[in-house]
Amino acid sequence: MHTQKVHFTNDKGYQLSARLELPVNQKPHTYALFAHCFTCNKNLSAVRNISRSLNMAGIAVLRFDFTG
Repeated sequence: MHTQKVHFTNDKGYQLSARLELPVNQKPHTYALFAHCFTCNKNLSAVRNISRSLNMAGIAVLRFDFTG
């Protein structure tokens, strides 16, 4: 899994932190936007494990924190 740190600005002007995870040795055939639960964040182990599994299936994943 190849991970790129990404930042973008939401509609209220806050910088949000994200990770774009791309499959290794293959071009992604689709992309997924991972929106975690309210009390979680993008770095929770369950979120990382789901993202890793999707990557192994050839799916690129963008996971981000709602609060920045």
